[in-house]
This record gives sequence, C-alpha cells and structure tokens, in this order.
Amino acid sequence: MARVGVLTSGGDCPGLNAVIRAVVRRGERHWGDSLVGFHDGWEGVIGGRWQDLDVEAMRGYLSRGGTMLGTSRVHPWMADDGDGIGHGEGEGSGLKRARATLDDLALDALIVIGGEGSLATAYRAHVEGLVPVVGVPKTIDNDVPCTEQTFGFDTAVSIATDAIDRLHTTAESHDRVMVVEVMGRHVGHIATWAGMAGGATVTLVPEHPFDIDRVADIVRARHERGRYASIVVVAEGARPMPGTMEVAEPEVDRFGHRRLGGIGQAVADELEHRTGFDTRVTVLGHVQRGGTPTALDRVLSSRYGVAAIDAVHDDGLGDMVALQAGVITRVPLAEVMGHLKGVDDRLWDTANALFEARLYGHPLAGDGSASLDPGGDL
Repeated sequence: MARVGVLTSGGDCPGLNAVIRAVVRRGERHWGDSLVGFHDGWEGVIGGRWQDLDVEAMRGYLSRGGTMLGTSRVHPWMADDGDGIGHGEGEGSGLKRARATLDDLALDALIVIGGEGSLATAYRAHVEGLVPVVGVPKTIDNDVPCTEQTFGFDTAVSIATDAIDRLHTTAESHDRVMVVEVMGRHVGHIATWAGMAGGATVTLVPEHPFDIDRVADIVRARHERGRYASIVVVAEGARPMPGTMEVAEPEVDRFGHRRLGGIGQAVADELEHRTGFDTRVTVLGHVQRGGTPTALDRVLSSRYGVAAIDAVHDDGLGDMVALQAGVITRVPLAEVMGHLKGVDDRLWDTANALFEARLYGHPLAGDGSASLDPGGDL
C-alpha cells in the first residue's frame, strides 16, 4: 500500500487517460494504493491543485483523447517572475511550493507521464530528492529513446495517413501537387510511417536535409510519365541542405522551444516556382494530437500504466517503463536523458528501396535525404 501521485506533462496525446486509468485500477484494486492526480502537470504540484483518483472517477476515460488532469510545460525549476513559476532557470518559490505540496501529501512516489523534456524534469526531481519518480514515455513524435514505441504515435500516424488518403483524391481531381506538413520537431517518425502508408511521392524528415531541386525533379518526372498528382509529406522540423533554399529561422518560445511550422508552405512555394505545377499545402497541426486513441494506443497505454504502478512497488523508482521486443520492461531514467530516437536506418532504407524499385532504380539523393514514392501508384 502506497500513496502515489500522477501527473501529465508536456503536449497532450491520445492515450493519456488510458494510462491514468490503468494506474488507478491496478493501484487501487491490486496494491490497495491511495492515488492523487495533479492538475496541469507540475503547475498543479507548485500550486497545490490536485484531486483524489479512484476507479469510479476514471470510468469512461479509456477511449477519450487529451488528459482529464490537464497538462502544461511548467516545471519547479523555472525562475520566479512574481507568481512562483516564471520563466528561465533557477531555484525560487516554485520549487519551494512544489516541495511543500509533496511533503503535505506525503507521497511515496510520483508517476510522470511525458516526453523527453518532461522525463528530464522527472529525472531531476528524482535525483535531487524532490520526490521518487517513475516515468511513462508519451509523445506522438515517438522520439523517446530506450523504448520501441510511445503511446500516441500510432494514433497520430493513423490520422496523418487518413489525411493523405483523402488528399490523393483531390490532388488527382485537379492535377495538383499537395504538400502535407505533419508534426515532427526533431525526428521524422510520423512523416516516414505516414508517407509509406499513404503512398507519398516524397517524404522529408529532420534527420536528412533535403535538396529542393531534387524534389522538384521527381515531381516533374512523375508528370512526364502521366502522373499529374503528387503528395509531398514534410515533417515540421525538416530543413533544406545549406544553400539550396532560403528558410526563415524559427522564433523561440519561453520554454526554449523553436516555434516550428511553415516549412510545408515554403516547400510548396518553391515546388510551384520550379515546376510550374499548381501546388497546395495542408498543415495537419494539432489535429494529430486530438481525438480518440487507436486500439493499439489504448492497449499500449494500459500496459504502460500497469507497469508504472507495479514499478512503484517493485524497486522501480527512478526508472521509465518501456516497450522492448514486444515486452514491457523498465530502464533507468538516466539512460533516457540527453538524446532522441531518430528514424531507424533500416526503415529509412526500406522506404528508399521501395522508391527505387517503383520508379528510377536510384535514390532521389545520394545521402538518402528523402524517401520517395513507396506507393507511387496511389
């Protein structure tokens, strides 16, 4: 029997409620735990805003997107600007207030559900003695290392693939090039998977800078073959090779994150200028985060939730639950810090091999900077 807190931090994601539900059901019914949920991530810890969680409170949440607890990107180590939270780094009243809340609640552990930034904060809270922590990897980007898949990723890919399927028909109706911008700040997992699944002509990802002239060549060649509709998938963090295309440097928000978005429009403008073909852009944006999680994400979230509360009782404090070889296991949070998981080279090679076999017999770029037309007959 333990007293355990739960919070969701960072961007929202399909499957968050399923994790919370699994933690509560397993914790209450199997371990006899008392559970509390903090509102709006660490903001709730700092501000003392929390609620009791029990099985009855979680009814109906398995299939709901978003998070019933709310989320934010605030953390206790942000310097004060008068409200105890503030911006930047430092130890002010935000940290003191967070410690006071946790001491008052006498928590034995805190389960933090978040992406790489949230897990870094969780690790800091653990090693600095703020509260013992268990991490659960959450992000639609699928960039958390040491786990094969984060929950929310499958839903995001499914949404992006459905959008690409729909854009194929309108592109064919008007003989257009359609550029689809998907999420992917530092990595191109969503773009690669959705591009392959949706039969995109070109997929551009952050891991491999692209040459816009080469992209224009492949689109032009399709038209010469009588294929007048092309789909170009672009991850929001994709960037051109130096000197090939001018792109404005993104602004930085108060959390130090680049405000991405706009690369899809830039690529569309350049393609239309270089090819003369009518080109339109669709930015999927936050629609990829919202709505009902897929069955796969509901199951994965539930497995993570059960494993997280079990870790509290089984010498797993300071660990993150992870999926490895199809099995839910645990890895030290220390091993997760400091790096991101990019698109696997073997998957990238497969995407490029599909392109080569279907069209030219050679990759678009010698460095593998784009995976092209894995389903070019769509």
